[in-house]
Amino acid sequence: MDQDKAILAVDIGGTKTLVALVRGSAVVAEATVPTRREDGPDHWFAAVAATAAAWRGQFSGVGLAVTGFVRNGLWSAMNPATLGIPPDYPLIDRVERLFGLPAVAFNDAQAAGWGEHTLGAGQGQDLVFLTISTGIGGGIVLNGRLLEGLAGHFGLTTDGDDTLFLEDRASGRWMAAEARRQGHAVDARQVFAAAAAGEAWAGDIVEGSARSVARLCRNIQLTLDPPRIVIGGGIGLADGFIERVRGLVVPPSLVPPVSICRAELGVHAGILGIADLARAKSLHAGG
Repeated sequence: MDQDKAILAVDIGGTKTLVALVRGSAVVAEATVPTRREDGPDHWFAAVAATAAAWRGQFSGVGLAVTGFVRNGLWSAMNPATLGIPPDYPLIDRVERLFGLPAVAFNDAQAAGWGEHTLGAGQGQDLVFLTISTGIGGGIVLNGRLLEGLAGHFGLTTDGDDTLFLEDRASGRWMAAEARRQGHAVDARQVFAAAAAGEAWAGDIVEGSARSVARLCRNIQLTLDPPRIVIGGGIGLADGFIERVRGLVVPPSLVPPVSICRAELGVHAGILGIADLARAKSLHAGG
């Protein structure tokens, strides 16, 4: 086994797929292909293979960061509206047959959490990673191990009303919907701009989202007691959002609130995280 070979890292999202060649902690080449939900996973991976054909022979394994959840190598959707994935799609088997190489797969937010743990804000320590974006997801690293399966799907947690998910009252999608409900046809980015300009309605929307995320952070501290919570995503990294969250966290009793940090790896967090996870498997497979 050539330990210097790169990893083919693939991040499959609801509208596009990022395909990258990762060597160590560096993305040495990358390309983006559209993810048309009506095509289905067999077509998506055929497109990935075609995109990566120019790099064949340069990588020793494949890492897959995907929306939804993966258990025992099988891929299922959490929200079929995002991507139409057949139940228990044999993800690992199909990809290993396609490339003839070992593959690993994790939820995209879990992969990003591992990236932040190994190369970003986590500084090698345990953490809980939250991505606050169009939706809300997360990853949990405890005792140096990334939790798999459903772990970290914080956006689907509920609080009192089982029909109302956290991401239905805190995400970018909620911000835009709440703005429309109040008569403002804007997206989440424009809500932040209006809040920065002193518009009260926009400030209230941002505050409402931050309050829900702060409550989540307190619950995470009480449940897992991580050294830090790392927040990323377009909403999470918007100007002033993390500061709002920190100010709204109610410490549990006399214990100081958990440290809340900005994510550092940006859009490459998932790619770098899944590459690191895949590298470990490829080295193991190579003996």
